[in-house]
Amino acid sequence: MTGLAAAAALGYLLGAIPFGVVVGRVTRGVDIRDYGSHRTGATNALRTLGTRAAALVFGLDFGKGAMAVLVAWLLPASWSGNLAEWAPALAGVAAIIGHNRSVFIGFTGGRGVATSTGALVALAPWAIAVLGPVVVVLVWRTRYVSLGSVIGALLAPFVVGVLHLAGLASLAALFYALGAAVLVTGSHADNIGRLRAGTERKLGQKEEVRHA
Repeated sequence: MTGLAAAAALGYLLGAIPFGVVVGRVTRGVDIRDYGSHRTGATNALRTLGTRAAALVFGLDFGKGAMAVLVAWLLPASWSGNLAEWAPALAGVAAIIGHNRSVFIGFTGGRGVATSTGALVALAPWAIAVLGPVVVVLVWRTRYVSLGSVIGALLAPFVVGVLHLAGLASLAALFYALGAAVLVTGSHADNIGRLRAGTERKLGQKEEVRHA
């Protein structure tokens, strides 16, 4: 249990690093939580900071999800058996929680899409080969990033489940996919409401930002 607790704490702290806030302050001198969706993720960064900054935020958020899983795999080296399988999955789930509710910025954050994707790549890389094209096509055709994100999150447990049956993903990875689906979908509750009402903002809509 001590090892699992350590993995969860490690994952949470890595996930809680608010890269969106850091990039916003460094590149534009603003806090992106003051604009748009008030979230710290790449979509709000795209609307408030521009394409390059958004790509950087996505890459950093993706990286911390993957790093949480990889570090939990590697440290400590004495982990073995079930702990070696379940600790990385738990760290991945904790990283999403950290991203969405960061202790460093008053328990605010993003929606967990990039961070959850990074952890999924580390845990079940074949899943992205299936989910990636589905999400890209959905966003391209509808222009709703939130729709693609939610559908991708909800499909992930089914895809990872099939991979598990085929021997290409662990049971722990399936647990992770289920946890990520709940967290990512839950963080999009307001988006889902706007999608149903027809008021959700589409990809490409910009936010007017006042320079500091």
